[in-house]
Amino acid sequence: MMIERTNGDYHSAVIDDEPREQNPIADGEQLIGYANGSSPTRRKAAHPSDIGLVGRSQAFIDLVKQVERVATTDAPVLLVGECGTGKELVAATIHQRSHRADKPFIVVNCATIPADSIESEVFGHLKGSCERAYSDRRGLWEEAAGGTLYLSGITETTPVFQVKLLRALQTGEINRVGSSEGQKLNVRVIAGSNRSLDQEVTAGRFRNDLFYRLNAGSITLPPLRERREDIPSLAQSFADRVYAFSPAVKFSPEALALLGHYDWPGNIRELENAVVRAVAICDGTIKVKDLPQRVRNYTQKQASNGENGGNGSIREEWVPLSEIEGRYVAQVLEHTRGNKQAAARVLAVDRKTLDRMIKRHHIDSEKVRRLAR
Repeated sequence: MMIERTNGDYHSAVIDDEPREQNPIADGEQLIGYANGSSPTRRKAAHPSDIGLVGRSQAFIDLVKQVERVATTDAPVLLVGECGTGKELVAATIHQRSHRADKPFIVVNCATIPADSIESEVFGHLKGSCERAYSDRRGLWEEAAGGTLYLSGITETTPVFQVKLLRALQTGEINRVGSSEGQKLNVRVIAGSNRSLDQEVTAGRFRNDLFYRLNAGSITLPPLRERREDIPSLAQSFADRVYAFSPAVKFSPEALALLGHYDWPGNIRELENAVVRAVAICDGTIKVKDLPQRVRNYTQKQASNGENGGNGSIREEWVPLSEIEGRYVAQVLEHTRGNKQAAARVLAVDRKTLDRMIKRHHIDSEKVRRLAR
């Protein structure tokens, strides 16, 4: 069972050209949450995707080994890495590889919860104990009983909350806001941060005793610029996920070279966004012209400095608008699982217009529906 309260993140699996024993991390799931509208931070149970992102760099292999080691323990884990490096999905993988896998995995995005609400959100409250406490409410800690609680953005929490979190970690006991009655709950805590907690402690923004408690197992996730050899496989995985039809979308050698040169400050998340955009406008092969302007500008700047052949020129080939339209309509149909009425709403056209577009671009809507199941 998995419950998610934040945007999805990314994990990858090791691939190897030689026969080997199955790697327990090699089937890494991507977990996607759906908002149920109950509150800005509450989300319904997520479902595992069939996507398995890949990596073969030494930095990634080292990460996988660390994940395997901590997954077998119950100790708190601290995940540190830049935004978009995959902290949430690493946390989910640790949970899935632990003996708690059949219990809840709860994700809390601390940065999105107001400072005066986070204690109530995590520990729960009694009716009338705080603003908007119209009834008794279980907190996320209770929902995670027996399972794992992932606190994303732990450095965004207040000193008051940090004190109560420390007590919960030390005693295994929590109190709902407004209650003097403690509850003993078996919950494993994983915390994530895009900042150095050492620096946060030194600056006085994070309690050192809580840091030591969380740091029982610490994993640093490498940024994508330190995993450049993984970029082609990751990019192809995103392209295959976005457009799951035949023939598969491919990358030109020049486009792959540009992806490999860019520094990706947004890491895997930024790479995914770039690939999704490129798939939407390409003609079946992602070329240089299909990549975001920031990627092309970055590489052209390198070229002007003599790092890319010295000429700075990029040859672009343009495709007819009709080809872009057909591919986009097919993607929308896949997103709506073949539901034409829903697809028409997304495209802002009526049903008859959509039917004409499907016919004009020779889209097999029945095939779309089967693939979406």
